[in-house]
Amino acid sequence: MGAFEYQALDERGRTKKGVLSADTARLARDKLRELGLTPLDLKAVADTKVNKARAKSPSGTRTGGRHKINATEFSVAIRQLATLLGSGLTVEDSLNALIKQAESLNTQAVLTGIRTSVLEGRSLADSMALYPRSFDNLYVASVSAGEQTGKLPEIMERLADYTETRQRLQKDISNKLAYPIFILIFSVLVVILLVTYIIPKITSVYADNDQELPLVTQVIIAISDFMQNYGLLLGIVLLTTGILIAAFFKREGPRLWLDQQYLKLPLFKKLIRGLNTAKMSRTLSIMVGSGVPLLAAMKSSAKVLSNEFMRRAMDKAAVDVSEGVSLNRALEKASVFPPMLVQMVSSGESSGKLDMMLEKAAQSTETEFEARLDTFISLFQPMMVVIMALVVIVIVLAVLMPIINLNEII
Repeated sequence: MGAFEYQALDERGRTKKGVLSADTARLARDKLRELGLTPLDLKAVADTKVNKARAKSPSGTRTGGRHKINATEFSVAIRQLATLLGSGLTVEDSLNALIKQAESLNTQAVLTGIRTSVLEGRSLADSMALYPRSFDNLYVASVSAGEQTGKLPEIMERLADYTETRQRLQKDISNKLAYPIFILIFSVLVVILLVTYIIPKITSVYADNDQELPLVTQVIIAISDFMQNYGLLLGIVLLTTGILIAAFFKREGPRLWLDQQYLKLPLFKKLIRGLNTAKMSRTLSIMVGSGVPLLAAMKSSAKVLSNEFMRRAMDKAAVDVSEGVSLNRALEKASVFPPMLVQMVSSGESSGKLDMMLEKAAQSTETEFEARLDTFISLFQPMMVVIMALVVIVIVLAVLMPIINLNEII
């Protein structure tokens, strides 16, 4: 059975879009007509290459489909799936309920594709693996472990908690950084406006005057003239330079060096280390608690680290663990993770409650990260105000000083 996206007209002539399951496109059209809809456009959710990949790999080869569930709907879907499975519904019925409640076409397409794959005999984990843009290794490996151990509802609950916590943290970071970034952009635009358009009109009165201008006024006028003549060229050069620098640091070597330098900056190093440590420890906690082998869990957890230097350190720690070193000693040897995490991992290994201690470490690290982020923003905002005030004062002085000097001469 396949999944098809459709566009059809209802009895009132309104366009309807959605996704339905059917063995063939012809049967899909028949279903639409039974629903009182006139088909306009019908196409398979997955293209021919995806269907071939499914046919070749019953274990669920990743196809890289074009559909992706957005973050908000993904969090809701995972929580609803956990609740439905916990209430005793089958995987097929749970997915069918989610499809009916889905609002966006992408969500319907992904969930319908997963349900179709499950009906074809694949496991839920293998079906999720067909949509890597929505379900990464953490979800696939954890669900697979849950299906094998018979603890799928419990594991889905943990994944739902993880998803909501991750989304809350991302939203919290975005909300806290939105205002300072807006202030920064607005300040830069105001200065450009003053220097490019306002200053030339005011200082033009000095053009026919033989009065010697103060140095600060001469500098501001020179900057204004440069911006008027070469401002567009400067913008293009800066944009091009920025793109080239970004492309350069996307390369493996330069990115590794840059991420290592980030971990040396006085204020940013604790923010970067804290955020990456929280993501890694929470991911590792979910996977270990789900029954995923420690080495596989460590390799998957390394992939959530956005800092390449810390990711390399985690990969090296996984190699050390494979050679018989304990997890806490491997993390300590890496020298990039907080000592608190190492101590809690050591305690977890000793007590046999590693997943619980990793979860506590993640919660503690997230709390510390949010506190440091608040401190950074509380320092950044007044600093921006002071810098803007100084720039405005300099511009005002550059405009007023010639007038004051002229009054003194008169």
